[in-house]
Amino acid sequence: MRKNILAVFFLVFCPLLIAQQALNNDSVIKLTKAGLSDDLIVSTVNSQAGAYDTSTDGLIALKTAGVSDKVVAAVVAKAAAPAPSAVAPVPPPAPAADDPDDPASPHDPGVYLMTTTPDGKRKMVYMDRANVAGAKTSNMMGAAFSYGIAKAKVKIDIPGARANTRTTDTNPVFYMYFPPALSLGGLGGTDVITSPSQFSLLTLEDKKDHRETLVGKIGMNGANTGVDEKKTLAFTTQRMRPQAYKVTLSESLKGGEYTFFAMTHVSGTQNGDTYIVYDFGVDGR
Repeated sequence: MRKNILAVFFLVFCPLLIAQQALNNDSVIKLTKAGLSDDLIVSTVNSQAGAYDTSTDGLIALKTAGVSDKVVAAVVAKAAAPAPSAVAPVPPPAPAADDPDDPASPHDPGVYLMTTTPDGKRKMVYMDRANVAGAKTSNMMGAAFSYGIAKAKVKIDIPGARANTRTTDTNPVFYMYFPPALSLGGLGGTDVITSPSQFSLLTLEDKKDHRETLVGKIGMNGANTGVDEKKTLAFTTQRMRPQAYKVTLSESLKGGEYTFFAMTHVSGTQNGDTYIVYDFGVDGR
C-alpha cells in the first residue's frame, strides 16, 4: 500500500519537480530508494531531460546504491542519445501579390487586351478610351431630294489614322472590368455601362487623319440610332466574377482598325448622346 501511494505521488508531482531540474545520477538513486518500479524509473529517464555521469565511477555508484541493471542501461542509453535540435518555427507563407497580367487578379475598371511578349509571356494591356471628335451628318442632299426616302447618315470621327493599342493576334482576347452598378464613374462616365453586351465590336473606316463609324440614320420618319450591321463583328462573353468578363471574338480579324463602341444618353443636356470608344488595331503579318 505504501508503495502504491508513493507511486501516485510520483506520477502527480514528479513532472513539476523535473520541469525545474534535469534528472541526474542522484535523482535515479532517490527514485530507486523510494521503492518505484524499474519500469516507472526507465519511463521517467526516457521521457525527461537528464545529465548523467556514465563514467566507470558513476556506473559503480549507481550499482552500489541498488539501481538495477535495467535502469542503469536506460541511463547509459539516454546519455548516449544526441540532444534534440531546436526546430526553427516555419514562417507563415507570404500572401501572393496580385499579378497585373492575371485576369483573375483585381483590376481597375476598363477594357484590357491580352497580348504575348517576345519571350512568350502573357501581358494585359490597358486600353485608353479614345476621344471622339464629334458626330457629323452625310448624304443630307440625297435625303432632301428623295423626300426622306434616302436616309442621311450620322457618323462619328475618331482622331488619328491608327489606334495606340495594337496587336498582331488575329484572334485577340479582351477582358472588361466594370464598377458596381450603383457606382458613378463607369466606363461611359455614368453608371449605365455595366456589361459587354452593351458594346458593339465594329470595323472602322480608315481615312487620312481619322477613322469613322456609323452611329445613326435620319429619314422621313425621323432619326434613329444604330451601327452598321455590315461593319459589326460577333463576340462571346464569359462572366468570371461580378463585374468581370472575358471577351472572345467569334471570328478572326483581318489587319485594320476596330473599336468596342457603346452609346449612352444623358437627359437634360443639349446633346445627350455620349459615345464610348475603345479602339485598337490589328497589324497584318
